[in-house]
Amino acid sequence: MYDEEQQPEHGPLAGFTVGVTAARRAEELGALLQRRGATVLHAPALRIVPLADDSELLAATKEIIDRVPDVVVATTAIGFRGWVEAADGWGLGEQLVGRLRGARLLARGPKVKGAIRAAGLTEEWSPSSESLAEVLDRLLEEGVDGSRVAVQLHGEPLPGFVESLRAAGAEVLPVPVYRWMPPEDTGPLDRLLDTAVGRGLDALTFTSAPAAASLLSRAEERGLLGELLSALAHDILPACVGPVTALPLQAHGVDTVQPERFRLGPLVQLLCQELPARARALPVAGHRMEIRGHAVLIDGELRPVPPAGMSLLRALSRRPGWVVPRADLLKALPGAGRDEHAVETAMARLRTALGAPKLIQTVVKRGYRLALDPATDTKYADQ
Repeated sequence: MYDEEQQPEHGPLAGFTVGVTAARRAEELGALLQRRGATVLHAPALRIVPLADDSELLAATKEIIDRVPDVVVATTAIGFRGWVEAADGWGLGEQLVGRLRGARLLARGPKVKGAIRAAGLTEEWSPSSESLAEVLDRLLEEGVDGSRVAVQLHGEPLPGFVESLRAAGAEVLPVPVYRWMPPEDTGPLDRLLDTAVGRGLDALTFTSAPAAASLLSRAEERGLLGELLSALAHDILPACVGPVTALPLQAHGVDTVQPERFRLGPLVQLLCQELPARARALPVAGHRMEIRGHAVLIDGELRPVPPAGMSLLRALSRRPGWVVPRADLLKALPGAGRDEHAVETAMARLRTALGAPKLIQTVVKRGYRLALDPATDTKYADQ
């Protein structure tokens, strides 16, 4: 009998497929997920375009050199480093760093603090939450009326942040260090979309608002937005690194999960809790069966199952213990046509994959049923 306390050899995300839309740090996120057993499907929803030759960044840099701002808000390490490097390329690096030394530097988090100190500067303050909302709250509490505030943007305008400062009387100077653009090759993104619409993902992760917006935009271009939103609402868990990232999805009515700390590690840990909790677990023929995305746990042992077999198993699990006719199972098989022999073939492969043939019973001339343990028949009969 299955021991609930035994430690499984597989990771908590084994049997689940997770989509990754990130452009930068995608390898890090993918490695964290794979280390915990997940199958990862990566498709960058955007690309980062440095603005080393961009006139807007050059103009903002010169303006800061000419008139030192009272406050400078650094939002990302990669952005702050890119800004200093671009200024060096223009021969303005020393002047920029010198001017920044005369301003109050606020860093959004520890990585940004590291980039600031690497440039020979020192931040005045950084929030423990790594949240821009806390930075905004501090500035508004102190009062910014009449102050000049330079804000290093991280790829896109910061919704609400700049507007709130201006409404409080600040003169805000945006510093656009790099921009998000659609991917040059949309092939991987289209494959991710097709997989999501086909319910081949268990979770879809987002680490930036532009990535979420880009995926939704591409889905709309392909006429798949409605299907994608339906999948995210009912079958795929949308997981965002933080509330700002979730805004484009929320604008379309999609509820998301977010970790308390807006970092990749906590995001992965959240998936480790949420996905297994969503899996269907049933007591079948003296075994504990847990149905995951592309695999089944039988008494804690991971059993990969082919897509056709998973379709049959999900159809059976919707009414555990009840006979499901072959005709209904045929409808559940993707692209099976009208030949009920396809059900028998897929069922034989499913039983082989499960490694315990008694889990699924054949009811002659009627169909198939999950051999739900008798003690639980009543519990599941009304579902």
